[in-house]
Amino acid sequence: MSDVKSRTLPAAVTLTPRAEARIAALMADAPADAIGVKLSTPRRGCSGLAYSVDYVTEEAKFDEKIVTPGGTLFIDGASILYLVGSTMDWVEDDFSAGFVFANPNAKGACGCGESFTV
Repeated sequence: MSDVKSRTLPAAVTLTPRAEARIAALMADAPADAIGVKLSTPRRGCSGLAYSVDYVTEEAKFDEKIVTPGGTLFIDGASILYLVGSTMDWVEDDFSAGFVFANPNAKGACGCGESFTV
C-alpha cells in the first residue's frame, strides 16, 4: 500500500473577478467549437515574451485548466513556469481595455508594455 497523499495544488494564475467576468463575456460570444480561452507566452516584442489570450478548441495534454463560473481558462503547459504566482485582471478605461498581469517572475518589461523578460 502506498503512503503517497494527494493534494490539490493552487492554480498557477489567480484570476480577479473582473478577469473571470471577461472570460464569461468572451465565451458568450465564442465560436461554437471553442471550449475555453488559453493564456500563453509566445516569444515576441522587444523584451522576449508576451501575453496572449486566444480561443481554444481542444485541451492539450500539459495545459493547466482553471474552471471559472463563466468559462474555462487554459494555461499553455510551456508557459506555466513564466506565469506561476501571477494575477490576471481585466482593466478598462476611457482609452483602452485588456487583460493586465501582475507577474512576480517578470524581471523587466519593454517601454510599450507589450512584452516582458524573466
